[in-house]
Amino acid sequence: MVTGMGLPDLNLPNKHFLPELFRENYPALNHESVYLDSAATALKPQAMIDATLAYYAQNTATTKRSLYQDALQVTATIDKARQNVADLIGANSSAEIIWTRGATESINLITQSYARLLLQPNDEIIVSELEHHSNLLPWLIVAKQTGAKVVKWSSDVNELSSLMSAKTKIVAITQMSNVTGFCPDLATISNIVHQYDAVLVVDGAQGVVHHAINVNLLDIDFYAFSTHKLYGPTGLGVLYGKKALLEQMSVWHGGGKMLKSASFDDFIQEDLPYKFEAGTPNIAGIVGFNAVLEWLKSWDNKQAENYTKQLACYAKSQLNQFADIQFYSVDDSPIITFNINNIHHNDIAILLSEQNIAIRTGELCAQPLMNKLGCHGAVRVSLMPYNNQQDMDKFILELKSAIEILV
Repeated sequence: MVTGMGLPDLNLPNKHFLPELFRENYPALNHESVYLDSAATALKPQAMIDATLAYYAQNTATTKRSLYQDALQVTATIDKARQNVADLIGANSSAEIIWTRGATESINLITQSYARLLLQPNDEIIVSELEHHSNLLPWLIVAKQTGAKVVKWSSDVNELSSLMSAKTKIVAITQMSNVTGFCPDLATISNIVHQYDAVLVVDGAQGVVHHAINVNLLDIDFYAFSTHKLYGPTGLGVLYGKKALLEQMSVWHGGGKMLKSASFDDFIQEDLPYKFEAGTPNIAGIVGFNAVLEWLKSWDNKQAENYTKQLACYAKSQLNQFADIQFYSVDDSPIITFNINNIHHNDIAILLSEQNIAIRTGELCAQPLMNKLGCHGAVRVSLMPYNNQQDMDKFILELKSAIEILV
């Protein structure tokens, strides 16, 4: 267990999170590199790797198409994964869980299958300034298609009340900023949005791995995330939607298994959730992600997140030694974003890369927020429970060396 150097020993009885044991499940960490780019994509645990390999090596059957045993087992696993996701986010039914290629596609599905039919000229879509491009550009596109207007919102709850009106149809907000780590008050936001009979769309891509979410209790209408940020595979995402909303939405993609019958005149679409899942899905990805969700049940995620925040707090305390540092991230977050005055962020990244330290720099797919912060890019260090104090110490040491070279 990581102790000393300002980090407290958790030392909790009967706990289900031990940092060393958790870290041992990530084979990518079995070398000298330091991985501090988890907000971009998380490393993959052995459970996911084993399940994915087993599918490709032992059973490559497809789903919902055949009656032999391997195919039936694959279908059962996909159904189980869908239920595990529903349980994870507090959905009422697994039928409210749609498999997509990622959070980006999930939000585009909302805009094209729901918003495009709903919006009229001069209707308003309120989008916060915190958003990743994936929760901004789809709204700009559908606004152009329908004549609606995208309204900029700072994410301040008090400001939201002043922006809401009868014209407001949709409010889009992140669960957690990928730049600052800030987490909006979703409960209060949801209450305000629904007072105006508008729809709340939450981008959970960053938040889902760090913060428990219950879409039912929070009365969230749509919720999207990518599995690769939750220790899962790339190319797989989730869209949650309230059943009543999903049922009224038009299908977006046409193809196999999203229909009950078809002719050259018309087709009858399948029931939820299958009407939105045309074609063969990312079977190996879903199988691997199901293994992740089952594996995560054995860990205390709250303790894991507390540990991660302790690491981040320790790292930030060490970063404070640099006189010319400017932070953009909030406190008590696993994300640390900063610049060193008069040093380009990319130069820092290059020098750290030479020491096998992986960080993220640039505009972080959030140009409007960067403009508001008054910068054209920054250094981002993002942590997960598989990081440890040794990672932090090496990062600080090599950052100091980099700064000495660059000044």
